[in-house]
Amino acid sequence: MNKPRTQLMLCGGTGCHSTGTKAFREALQNELESQGLVEEVKIIETGCNGFCAVGPVMLVQPEGIFYQNLRTKHVPHLVEEHFLKGRPVPKLFYVEPASKETIPNMNEIPFFKHQVFWAMRNKGALDPEVIDEYIARDGYFGAAKAINEMSADQIIEEMKISGLRGRGGAGFPTGLKWEFAGKSSSDVKYVLCNADEGDPGAFMDRSILEADPHAVLEGMIIAARAINSHQGYIYARTEYPLAVRRLGIAIQQAREYGLLGKDILGSGFDFDIDIYQGAGAFVCGEETALLTSLEGYRGQPRMKPPFPAVEGLYSLPTIVNNVESIANV
Repeated sequence: MNKPRTQLMLCGGTGCHSTGTKAFREALQNELESQGLVEEVKIIETGCNGFCAVGPVMLVQPEGIFYQNLRTKHVPHLVEEHFLKGRPVPKLFYVEPASKETIPNMNEIPFFKHQVFWAMRNKGALDPEVIDEYIARDGYFGAAKAINEMSADQIIEEMKISGLRGRGGAGFPTGLKWEFAGKSSSDVKYVLCNADEGDPGAFMDRSILEADPHAVLEGMIIAARAINSHQGYIYARTEYPLAVRRLGIAIQQAREYGLLGKDILGSGFDFDIDIYQGAGAFVCGEETALLTSLEGYRGQPRMKPPFPAVEGLYSLPTIVNNVESIANV
């Protein structure tokens, strides 16, 4: 099948789903089929695009046209005008509240214009449930380099030079935390990704997990190689069903591609990841309470020191990083 001339990057994050993405996608697909356009125009459901307030939103590529506040009633006119006649539909463009200017391109919207994306570098640009799309954007190249070309000490030194700090609030240097765990002589160590956001209004972790789960898995693989860990866990909120589902799909795909499990990329290095769903306790966003919950007990913070990097899960060395920190690796 030939590559479609147009790709419709439809936001499939929780925010846009709550305002009608599913119904809009079904109506759009049906209209494309009735107009004989399914071979030329492809719908790709992405993760969160970062503009939930005007959802559902859709980016038309390669033109870069951005449509917002989409509803099923817009579908017939949109398909006829834009995808049949090649004329974008201005009434669905974003209107800047201050200037009342109609803006057709998302990159020209003042709120986004000067932003530089790191953890959300792939937002709205790929289908989070297709590993090939992540690999096509240089995904897992960093993990491959870390496993096959770098020593544990080199990885840790690289992290220290980067200056990356914990994005969960404490701001502790990530490289230093990894170094503490790496120096332990224990044969068993763990890598934990804290995806339990305590604040009900904070959806940074959810947005990353829904939009780019493979970035989190890759960061965990690099962390595991740095401290010689063979088991990782993602502690996720049960209230994030879409994020958990996409994580599960990503983990299975990574295993099938030899990026998780035994003998990763033929290197002799073993590492796997499992998902643990928390019960929703606010306190489990704190790392030691998270560890207690993961061990099967009531989530209860522990006294520090000892810190988890020295004595964490099951009293063994454990690095705990939040989703944003891991995605930045």
